[in-house]
Amino acid sequence: MTRRGYPRDFAERCFRQIEGFGEYGFPESHAASFALLVYASAWMKCRYPDVFAAALINSQPMGFYAPAQIVRDAQEHGVEVRPIDVNHSAWDCTLEPATPAKARLHARHAGMADDLYADRALRLGFRQISGFSEDDGLAIERCRGLGFDSIRDLWLRSRLKPAALERLAGADAFRSLGLDRRQALWAVRALRRAGDKDDLPLFAHFASPALEPDVALPPMRLGEQVVEDYRRLHLSLKAHPVSFLRSELARRGILRHEQLPVTKSGRRVTVAGLVLVRQRPGSANGVIFMTLEDETAVANTIVWPQVFETFRPIVLGARLVSVTGKLQNEFGVIHVIAERLDDLTPLLKRLADATGCVEALAHGDAAGRPIPERFFPCRRPPSPRSRRYARRSPPMTMTPARPRTSALSCPRAATFIEPVIPGRATSREPGIQESAARGPWVPGSRKSAPRNDGVERSDYEIAPPQAAARFAATIWSAGLPVSSAMWSNL
Repeated sequence: MTRRGYPRDFAERCFRQIEGFGEYGFPESHAASFALLVYASAWMKCRYPDVFAAALINSQPMGFYAPAQIVRDAQEHGVEVRPIDVNHSAWDCTLEPATPAKARLHARHAGMADDLYADRALRLGFRQISGFSEDDGLAIERCRGLGFDSIRDLWLRSRLKPAALERLAGADAFRSLGLDRRQALWAVRALRRAGDKDDLPLFAHFASPALEPDVALPPMRLGEQVVEDYRRLHLSLKAHPVSFLRSELARRGILRHEQLPVTKSGRRVTVAGLVLVRQRPGSANGVIFMTLEDETAVANTIVWPQVFETFRPIVLGARLVSVTGKLQNEFGVIHVIAERLDDLTPLLKRLADATGCVEALAHGDAAGRPIPERFFPCRRPPSPRSRRYARRSPPMTMTPARPRTSALSCPRAATFIEPVIPGRATSREPGIQESAARGPWVPGSRKSAPRNDGVERSDYEIAPPQAAARFAATIWSAGLPVSSAMWSNL
């Protein structure tokens, strides 16, 4: 403080106050430590959004937002985000040389231009591919050398199983080889092999079946590409799903979210978007806050208890929602007070009809969920005649509820199907995240232990020790001038 021009006696008084807090009780000292982490995170988020985004994604599952929202925020702050590629990606997200982020800064954040020092691009890592193992990702890193020149070259050098190669192809990770998703998948399945072994030169002189002729595969439409991106990566760098529905939304008189700041407060508006977060703070007297995202920005909506009772199924289960109500703009803080909600989820079928269920179009607070393929969120409840249903006892009914959670999972909204046993009391509204008011998320924060009533209540978001350690490691690897004291509490 003295180096920054503060009087020494003022600095000493501040220190004595902090020292006194730390001596007489844990809550005060914990608050001081938390404040330090908040400051360090806010400083990094402001000046190095590239490093901050890489650290957050590498620390998943943790925090409040999914990687899709982290990537979008980084892009709005000028960070160039590059796709997964077998010749460039590592298991973790990495930083690559790029032009300064100021040139790509979104107009909404133009006031930050003088404080922005980011000058690197974010390369997504293999960890973002659903179902792809870390061992396979590290094997690619070890044997890559100067790069792979074909899928066959990658297969022979890395000894990956065909299933792993298909996951890479599904993630569109062969662009540097000149292959799109469909061509890469075709090439993977055309590899001549017996089991996992290539044909050996010893048998080259024996007669072999003719090679399959080349086929001109039809290119995938952009909508199909986005659907596959969300299925495999839970995000897309190509386009936002709502952008394909904009003409239909405009026909219904639905505003873009970027228009809300210039719309007169008190006007009745209609907005729509993917549901990122549903939360009901314990101190809000039953009020539900929903965050919607379209291709331009996010919109915060307030659902009063009486409106929730009227539109309960939509609030609990819809993925694409339109909200009609009065716009409230107080000193730049914008909310839409919901009067009516409509479920627009069927419109998403226009993107997914050819490829089936799209799990990654679920809520952004699914960041800590296990791999979706292990559950059945889009399957119908079992028939009473089925064996799986008959083995269950006592009888069950199916209702939208919160997903299965683990000790390291963070509180989140729910769209999974979960059995409810008649006669067992339920202490929370299915599908609504209950939490106390939250401040800014920072690494190293904790979640209060759940009570016996089964309701998760937290003061701020989870950061398991392992995730916080990965966050700190990413920061140090970027070479930022951050004091080690800032991370001593991790």
